[in-house]
Amino acid sequence: MKQITEMKKIGRGDRYKLFLDGEYFGTYEAEILARYCLKSGQCFEEEFFDRLQVENGDYACFNRGLTALEKSMKTKKMLRDYLKEKGYPKQCIDRACDKLAEYGYINDESFCENYIISYRHQKSRRKMKYDLLSKGVNEDIIDQKFDLMIDEEDESEKCLKFARKYLAGKAFDIKTKQKFYNHMAGKGYEFGQIASAWETITQNQEF
Repeated sequence: MKQITEMKKIGRGDRYKLFLDGEYFGTYEAEILARYCLKSGQCFEEEFFDRLQVENGDYACFNRGLTALEKSMKTKKMLRDYLKEKGYPKQCIDRACDKLAEYGYINDESFCENYIISYRHQKSRRKMKYDLLSKGVNEDIIDQKFDLMIDEEDESEKCLKFARKYLAGKAFDIKTKQKFYNHMAGKGYEFGQIASAWETITQNQEF
């Protein structure tokens, strides 16, 4: 048996430091403590406090994740990485992410769509794909959304727009060409698209 010897509130929030037999046992959410009407002087078997610890971890992890998602959309991987960084156990993260996904707060397809809408005029298809993969979006989802939302003509026009911006005021010599190709490749454009943009601009002598 262990006795609750103190429940000390932390600041103005809804969290308490819990002490068992005079020793610090952990920080607990007020909601969890109120759920069992806990107060100083009560005694319980150790198994009860083990369950309380798990339940508190799940509750705190879920709410931390929900707060993060209210601030900005995240993929499941992004949220898992965030919660891991905050120090939550893997089991709590698994359960929190599954629950948030079930409630619709995490949806990698929606994240992918919104990302493409936000960056389709700023980044190449390849660069967006790289970014989305690094954020944990499945490649099949990315390719499917690209096929629906972006066509090759748009991509070529975007490449030409960035090319014009980069080459404005520059001489069309070999050194510029090399730097131009490297610059555009860094933005994720394919060799054929870069070559076509270079040819269009230099042949027309637009600058």
